[in-house]
Amino acid sequence: MSIHVTLERDHHVAKIHFSKPPHNFACPDLMRQIADALYKVDSDPALRCSVLTSQGRSFCAGADLAGDTAIAGSSGMAAISKLYNQAERIFRRRKPIIAGVQGAAIGAGLGLAMAADFRVADPTTRLSANFTRLGFHPGFALTYTLPRLLGPQRASWMMLSSERVKGKTALDWGLVDRMVDEGNVAEETLAMAHEIAGNAPLALLAVRRTLMDGTANAAVAAMRREHAEQSALRATADYAEGVASVFERRPAHFIGS
Repeated sequence: MSIHVTLERDHHVAKIHFSKPPHNFACPDLMRQIADALYKVDSDPALRCSVLTSQGRSFCAGADLAGDTAIAGSSGMAAISKLYNQAERIFRRRKPIIAGVQGAAIGAGLGLAMAADFRVADPTTRLSANFTRLGFHPGFALTYTLPRLLGPQRASWMMLSSERVKGKTALDWGLVDRMVDEGNVAEETLAMAHEIAGNAPLALLAVRRTLMDGTANAAVAAMRREHAEQSALRATADYAEGVASVFERRPAHFIGS
């Protein structure tokens, strides 16, 4: 498993870039390295805002179902628990993040994108809470972050339908904050970060603290509930069928057991 997370400085902006070929699938170690980078940013008074970008055609195409972390295997729920422990660290950061979301942000990848303060998309962007298509329950605090961002109706639609929401619709719904031409996501993400980082650092911390008061605790509570529901559903025949259908590239045939 090849994971690379880098942290570079651009004046008062931290550029966090991750790569886990081929599709940046989420796993505990990737989330740990991202969280570690964010805590370095938090501890550095010279850094005021972060950008989070990834390498390749997908931002993060979901949880790693087949890799070394074996989330779909016998130790899967333990791996998911470890992933959520790192997600909690991401939610508890003090400074803002702008995520550059190219290509797919699916499942846990959508959760990571929603954990950012702002998101930039391009025409390739596809966002989906595809858990019901796998016979599974949403995770990564999406049952909290999506309704908070979209309102209950659109959030419910995303989670119950597993629809892939594309760039223009994502902008209209408020899933993303800016749309740019293909290939310009990183540039616009960095420009937005500099807009924030040009302001007074103590004021930035104070305003974000006020705006985000209680959100980390709410996200953690949501992940605990999600993990319990996921644990129950993981034992079902429908979950096994959902995962198999992904690997076999065919429609799933669910039976409700």
